[in-house]
Amino acid sequence: MDNKVICFGEMLWDIFPKESIAGGAPMNVALHLVHLGMDVKMISSVGEDKLGKKLLAFVKKYGLPDELIQINEEFPTGTVKVDDGDKENIKYEIVKPAAWDHIKWSEDMDKSVRNADAFIFGTLAARNEVSKATLEKLLEIPVLKIFDINLRPPFYSADLLDNLLRRADILKINEEELTLLADFYDLPSKMEAALEKLSELFEFDLICITLGSKGAAIYQEGEIINHPGYPVAVKDTVGAGDAFLAGFVSKYLSKESPEKILDFACALGALVATFSGGTPQYNEEDILRIKNL
Repeated sequence: MDNKVICFGEMLWDIFPKESIAGGAPMNVALHLVHLGMDVKMISSVGEDKLGKKLLAFVKKYGLPDELIQINEEFPTGTVKVDDGDKENIKYEIVKPAAWDHIKWSEDMDKSVRNADAFIFGTLAARNEVSKATLEKLLEIPVLKIFDINLRPPFYSADLLDNLLRRADILKINEEELTLLADFYDLPSKMEAALEKLSELFEFDLICITLGSKGAAIYQEGEIINHPGYPVAVKDTVGAGDAFLAGFVSKYLSKESPEKILDFACALGALVATFSGGTPQYNEEDILRIKNL
């Protein structure tokens, strides 16, 4: 594929009691896009420390270029402390400060975004004014902007959401996030009506909503297209939504129909849920196997 995609935001380590796992939604999406044969670059920052070196080695192993990943001498590589003692109520602490809070604008990243077919961003990387200022500058560039809203309390506000929603062409959201936006924007209680009003408010080209075990849907030009998803034996759901988004982006940029986009994205998300960790190795045959279960 010739499509060029830029992912912006956090790359970090999820620190569990017994192990550390590389993560961060934008990084996971970038790695899945690489897996799908896309031309991808990641804009982020790591510390000049052991965790930063390990993270750079990790993404290089996947074939993700690191030329737009900055090395920060002042702030450490991002971490999330995970308390999974209660499996029904896992607690996360997104540690700050972190290097990815301090992504500084550069001419190289500006040029890369200008040459891209899509720019993917979320809310978390805007929790600090340095990365937020860089993101806002890049959002001025005329490129397809895909907003993976990915809300992480308390790191968002009504004003921030309003600002970022107005910049996006495509919104990717889940049910819980739609409920939150419904409170902010007084949306109707029924999903289709809520998506319709949201689309009118912000003039999105398209909204994609993931529905957990119930699959996903696309709202576009007054029409909603549903997919029931693929039932699988779940190992863990870490990264499944990121894989879904990568599948969505790859097929959207290939100008596939909404039905085919959803089918592929749902299959890829389901496949990743059958593995442990958010960025497993897989191939096209594995995705086809999910469809044929």
